[in-house]
Amino acid sequence: MKKAEKFSEQDKAYMKIALDLSRRGLGTVFPNPSVGCVLVRDGHIIGRGWTGAGGRPHAEKNALKFAGNAENSTAYVTLEPCSHYGKTPPCAQALINANVAKVIVATSDPDPRVSGKGIRMLKDAGIQVEFGLLQEEADYINQGFFQKIKENRPLITVKIASTKDGKIAKVEGEQYWVTGPLSRKRGHLYRATHDAIMVGIGTVISDDPMLNCRINGLENRSPIRVVLDSQLRINPQSKLCKSAMDIPLWIMTTVSNSEKYTELEKLGAKIFCINKDKIGQVNIDQVMEVLSDEGITRILSEGGAKLNASLIRASLVDRLLWFKSEDSIGETGVDALYDIPIENLGKYLNLSLVDEGETPPDHWQEFRIKR
Repeated sequence: MKKAEKFSEQDKAYMKIALDLSRRGLGTVFPNPSVGCVLVRDGHIIGRGWTGAGGRPHAEKNALKFAGNAENSTAYVTLEPCSHYGKTPPCAQALINANVAKVIVATSDPDPRVSGKGIRMLKDAGIQVEFGLLQEEADYINQGFFQKIKENRPLITVKIASTKDGKIAKVEGEQYWVTGPLSRKRGHLYRATHDAIMVGIGTVISDDPMLNCRINGLENRSPIRVVLDSQLRINPQSKLCKSAMDIPLWIMTTVSNSEKYTELEKLGAKIFCINKDKIGQVNIDQVMEVLSDEGITRILSEGGAKLNASLIRASLVDRLLWFKSEDSIGETGVDALYDIPIENLGKYLNLSLVDEGETPPDHWQEFRIKR
């Protein structure tokens, strides 16, 4: 006889809604995780919520406020409810106070202040608790937060936009749109779901980018701009520096006590002095530790070619976004990953396709990196 499943199709549908809600907070809630919560009673959704900007209010409290009266309801929560008193009382206690009858949790919280304690608090209060519904999907959404807790480093997504033969420009230093407007718009959508966007100083000098989110309605979702600039070559008149008061700019350099610090800081930039690696560049592992200590959980690396290649060689890449045009430039073009041939990418990364689609005339793919 086939063993009955622990969760019904209806349970899965409600948790999927909670997971979709949790995605809304990605890029806005660090250093907290982005959580979704749905409250159901008698087959009807009576409350829903997700983590607020800056990490508060928490999803459960937003859902309870939405419901007004959540007595005898079932709460579908994408992450174990917190159990500790921080800037706000614990969400587990809020669910208890609301007299919910049951809590279904997708995945656990590795934070030692919470791990297992939230579930235990609920059970001790006589609330029925089920665990593990759509856990893999919840883990994927929370990967950055989990890595910050467990490994003291954020999740890193590398974005590549290339021709089908793996080139990003015809000549070095040239500004060249490899992919079309729809691909660029989708790229901006990914910016909105990351805490920070990271580039090397070469990209800043050659492109003078803004690195903001230019999608109507999401302009306030621009991530922190992080520049790896070992020799502190950034131009104070660059778009990044001139907009640092409006959108945070963090510069990672090996230069200490430079007079340029004062000029850049007056513009609003924040400067971090990082140790050199073996070739005199900023130590990328230390950069990750610093960003994690600053609360960053999700980074989108838009290169250029040298930075993305160095992240790949350092085994720091967790996800890969690849936008490909149908054009070809030929052998004389600039390689997308500097000294890593694009056709050999599989030798460096164990790629697993997560999603793909069309941004005509281009094609995009999202991969996760298996370790």
